Parts: sequence; structure tokens; C-alpha cells
Amino acid sequence: MDDIKYGEILMPGDEETQKEQETSVRRKFWPTLRKAARHIPFSRDVVAAFYCALDPQTPTRVRGILLAALGYFVMPVDIIPDFFAVIGYTDDVAVLTLAFSMIRGHIRQEHYDAADRALENEPEAMKTA
Repeated sequence: MDDIKYGEILMPGDEETQKEQETSVRRKFWPTLRKAARHIPFSRDVVAAFYCALDPQTPTRVRGILLAALGYFVMPVDIIPDFFAVIGYTDDVAVLTLAFSMIRGHIRQEHYDAADRALENEPEAMKTA
């Protein structure tokens, strides 16, 4: 997959698209993370990105990019199906890494603090997500 397609995946979209992405991400994020955590070397960053994307103070464009990346992460079908163990998550990792580079500096310490709390209390976080 080339950079152009990654860029297409990470288009922030309009307000309606972002709302749809947010609904999907909220519903599917924790179950997907639970399955993928051991395959993704930066799970804490992914959870912090989740909280950043849901933060109303995050700029709209940044929210859109993160929701697009997290939406791709939670999709049951993607370029390399996730059921292929380790290699199944390589495309997800690539999309998330690119998104992080595009929004550098917008994931704040408070998002990491929320991620740390959620990861410590994972079962409770999954109930409220």
C-alpha cells in the first residue's frame, strides 16, 4: 500500500463523517484493542489517541484524522485481515503511525493520563466506552 492510499484513509472528512466514525470507534475500540494489544507495540499511544479524538478541545482536523485512523483500526475488514496474527496488524500500525506523525503534539499529557487509568482498569473502561 503506498502513501497516497494511507493519505486517503486519513482524510478527516466532514462533520457527518466524523460523527459516524466517532460512533463506530466508541462502540468497537475496547474490544478491538483487547484483541490487538499484544500485536501493537504502542497500545498506550493508541488509547491516548482515542481520548484525544473524543476530547472536544482537540481541533476538528486533528479529531478527524484520529477518528479516521482509529476507525480503520476497529474495522473488521481491512487491507491485511487482522486474523493473520502478527502480520494482520501491520497495516493498522502503519496507519496509526502516520496519523500520529500528522497530529504530533496534539495528544496531551491528560490524554496519556486517561490512557494509563483506562489500561490499569481495562474491564471498567470497556464498560463505559
